[in-house]
Amino acid sequence: MMALPGRAAARRARAAAGRLRPRRPVALLVAAAVLVAAGTWGVRALTGPEGKAVTAYFDSGVGLYEGSDLKILGVRVGTVDSVEPEGDRVRVGLTLDDGVRAPADVQAAVIAPSVVSGRYVQLSPAYTGGPELADGDEIPVERTATPVEIDELYASLTDLSDALGPDGANAQGELSELLETGARNLEGNGKEIGDSIDRFGDATQTLSGRSGDLFGTIENLQSFTTMLKKNDRQVRDAERQLADVGTFLAEDKDELAAALKELGQALGKVQGFIKDNRGRLRTNVDKLASLTRILVDNRASLAEALDAAPLATDNLLRAYNPGKRTIDGRGNLNELSMGGPPDAGLANTGGATGREGLVPAPAERRAELPALPLPAVGDVYGTPEQGGGR
Repeated sequence: MMALPGRAAARRARAAAGRLRPRRPVALLVAAAVLVAAGTWGVRALTGPEGKAVTAYFDSGVGLYEGSDLKILGVRVGTVDSVEPEGDRVRVGLTLDDGVRAPADVQAAVIAPSVVSGRYVQLSPAYTGGPELADGDEIPVERTATPVEIDELYASLTDLSDALGPDGANAQGELSELLETGARNLEGNGKEIGDSIDRFGDATQTLSGRSGDLFGTIENLQSFTTMLKKNDRQVRDAERQLADVGTFLAEDKDELAAALKELGQALGKVQGFIKDNRGRLRTNVDKLASLTRILVDNRASLAEALDAAPLATDNLLRAYNPGKRTIDGRGNLNELSMGGPPDAGLANTGGATGREGLVPAPAERRAELPALPLPAVGDVYGTPEQGGGR
């Protein structure tokens, strides 16, 4: 059964009217949100932005705008409030959110995530303790950094290509020849170059593990150079003397070469002699060792003989009679018989050696002994002037 055309049109009209009628709960929520946002904006407009206001100075502010993000370790912690040029630098106003802490010596850098995306300001390092960045502080240009612009990079590459191009270093083909020579020298040496790099890496690891010894060596070398500096005059004198010796050797190099040649020949002959007479030399050395041992064992007697030999020689010369060509002498029997004066004893038979001789007899014994009837000195042999003994 089909519905009448008039009723269908009425139902469509009522449905369309229901869709156009606003829903009261949704409208109320939207109105409340608008009122809250307006209140928040009004409070901020009257009391100022929350958080810390910081000023940073950059060399350039390309790609940095008001409303850009301020981040620490990649996390948004504030915004960029203003970007104003001031001579050769750009003054950037920053606001850190309330409760965000940063070190007093914090650094700021403009970060470009990609070539075409917007940029933001990054603060580093993160706060871990110590003095804290306060409201109103400034970050000078010395603690800020900006990325290299793409046009500056292109300009640098263009300058490099021009410098190495046909109008620059390769004007006469020098660069091409250098590359060709390098290619020929490196051809087939890839493995050796790789091994050298590996060994160099091992050497650096060894040096890093021995850093204490390395620095100790450097300190000792510094001490050595300091000593040389303090003794500069002596070092110069030594160098001058060494130069003189070198000059002398250079002037007499022919004679020196001849002497060294003769010395070499002599050493060769000595070597041959020793080789041919090794057995005899060993026997002689053994005998010499025995003789040396005898001398060592009798060194006291030898020393005494050396002490007495000069006196014995002098006595022998004095006993020689040149007139009769004889060696004359007499015994002092008075002293041997103890017939001298009561207070006289035996003479020291050691002479100049100082060694003790015979021990004198007691005084009463010497008084009892008769004196021997010996002639006076010179009666038998004559006086010394007559050629007699002395």
